[in-house]
Amino acid sequence: MNHDTNEPAKGKYPVTKIKRHTGLYRYERTGEYHARVRVGGKSHRCKLGTDFELAKRRLADFRRDLERIDASKGNTSFAEVLDEYSATRTGSHSTLGLSNRGVEKLKQTFPGSATQPLRDIKPSQFERWLAQYCGSKSESYYNGMLTLIRSALDMAVRDRIIADNPIAGLKYRKRKKPIRLTPSFEQFEAIVADIRSQKLNGHDAEVSGDFVEFLGLAGLGQAEASSITRADVDLAAGRIAVYRHKTDMGFWIPIYPQVRPLVEKLCVGKKPNEHLFPIDQARKGIAAACHRLGFTRFTHRSLRRMFITRAIELGVDVKVIAQWQGHKDGGKLILDTYSHVRPEHSNRMALLMTRERPQNVVPMAIQEAR
Repeated sequence: MNHDTNEPAKGKYPVTKIKRHTGLYRYERTGEYHARVRVGGKSHRCKLGTDFELAKRRLADFRRDLERIDASKGNTSFAEVLDEYSATRTGSHSTLGLSNRGVEKLKQTFPGSATQPLRDIKPSQFERWLAQYCGSKSESYYNGMLTLIRSALDMAVRDRIIADNPIAGLKYRKRKKPIRLTPSFEQFEAIVADIRSQKLNGHDAEVSGDFVEFLGLAGLGQAEASSITRADVDLAAGRIAVYRHKTDMGFWIPIYPQVRPLVEKLCVGKKPNEHLFPIDQARKGIAAACHRLGFTRFTHRSLRRMFITRAIELGVDVKVIAQWQGHKDGGKLILDTYSHVRPEHSNRMALLMTRERPQNVVPMAIQEAR
């Protein structure tokens, strides 16, 4: 081996200090290289293997990582990082509750205790915890916990507690594409009529019926619909200002002919800052109506899917539908999500595929190849 050395250092096992490479040592008995680096007044050691060239590269990486962390935070535990991360979280009460429950579960069940210094935890310990406590759960649950851990560790990197995120390379599980049932327009009308017919609920039945009917005819989600005020409705211009909470974005939708009579009724007597609907959801009403009618249990989202599917089947341009939904992707999400249509529409389209030339098709001239 061609590299210069100093005299062996004293100790139980002979150790040779390598010249021109400060901090690089070789144990004579094993032939293994070690790093001894002093940063921030503290001495740090690391095994580097038996290959000299590789050991030099690892020494440089080790030194660089040490310079990226704060030595005074060396005893910060994983539990402390989780608590600090929880304090930075914002969002709805339900979202925060889910995150806090995940943090508590991690602190109570993490292999080897979450109170050990974060720097001492191996990547395999995170992988083992995910496999043990999330492996049998849904893809959504697994990905949510992976995001929680990864985000907390990213914060630890920014705070210079650790140099790199040990699970940055872990992949999310691919979510299975669910089969989402969508009501036909006739089923939707039957659900609205059934809700309105429940006279025992008095005024609530009419309000719930209006809310459900608006969701299906305007193609909006419950959060968007419930936040609309009278000032958001411009009857003269024929449009409604909508705020999407999920993306924190506002957009306009037309007052479609099918929903205009309902919108006009809802606006009567309302003050500018008054909401069109005194309720923000009608889950029970929809579920009860579906039960009475013998339908599949549809949801608020089912009504939006019905609106989009019906718009596609009526021939509305996908890019226009995307604008109505507040999407900025030109219709990509619509095409990816609604690549299917109902069997009835598919069957009608199949009738067009005949040997005869349809009357509305203009023949194109075919240029012969030269």
